[in-house]
Amino acid sequence: DNRYTLVQLRERVEALLPRSEQVYNERYDHGMRVKAVITDVSADTKGPSIVVSRRNPELIKKLFELEVPEIADKLVEITGVAREPGWRSKIAVVSHADGVDPVGACVGPRGSRVRMVVSELRGEKIDIIPYNEEPARFVAKALSPARVREVLVDDETKEATVIVPDDQLSLAIGRDGQNARLAARLTGWKVDITSETEFAQQEEDIEYEGEEAADGRCMAVMTTGRRCPNAALQGSQFCGLPQHQALARFSTNQVAVLSPLSDEEVATLAAGEDDG
Repeated sequence: DNRYTLVQLRERVEALLPRSEQVYNERYDHGMRVKAVITDVSADTKGPSIVVSRRNPELIKKLFELEVPEIADKLVEITGVAREPGWRSKIAVVSHADGVDPVGACVGPRGSRVRMVVSELRGEKIDIIPYNEEPARFVAKALSPARVREVLVDDETKEATVIVPDDQLSLAIGRDGQNARLAARLTGWKVDITSETEFAQQEEDIEYEGEEAADGRCMAVMTTGRRCPNAALQGSQFCGLPQHQALARFSTNQVAVLSPLSDEEVATLAAGEDDG
């Protein structure tokens, strides 16, 4: 029956892998080993019927659990999975133990752990994203491998406007919008991506009116002359974006002052602010 493939779980125990739960570019030949997750068990006249899936996002969680001891031991947790089976997936990870890097644990020495998962998924690409409670930072990381300049979030509508360097726009959006689509699913935010040039053109007639710091908003003034709408972190005048945290090292709140600096230099300044 071409509607499904029979998978032998053990002697005299078989499961159904329906076409709807198969990955489009995979072939399942007789005698080959395949990993899948059980999605349904029901009783019928011939005994229990078991349905398995190769498309379910839970499969990625289970594969990483097999390869990453820190996940099996609950030191690292996969908090979310966004997947387009056969093409690309993004997973968000967080550490529950001091000194344990969740991304490094999942990647493994020389990429050995993630490579085993990718191999089982027949080459499906996987982006491993560090989870962050700050929506702006989480959205920025979720758009990896693209570099992000700024993220403006609207907490009420859960919409994020992402500003990227002009040369990063196509990478951030991805082929057929895939990278942006997966980032939106992973974070739960609607993601609108624009280049620095496009954003400047859209905002050229908006002027900064000098709001007071007491309103709880980030005091950073972007290159467009508009004040950042994000909430400031507790004990800081700026939001969690590294570009804005770095401004605490300067006597101005204008983001333009950072333009001569590299991303690494900005990150170092921001980290210094966090430590201090």
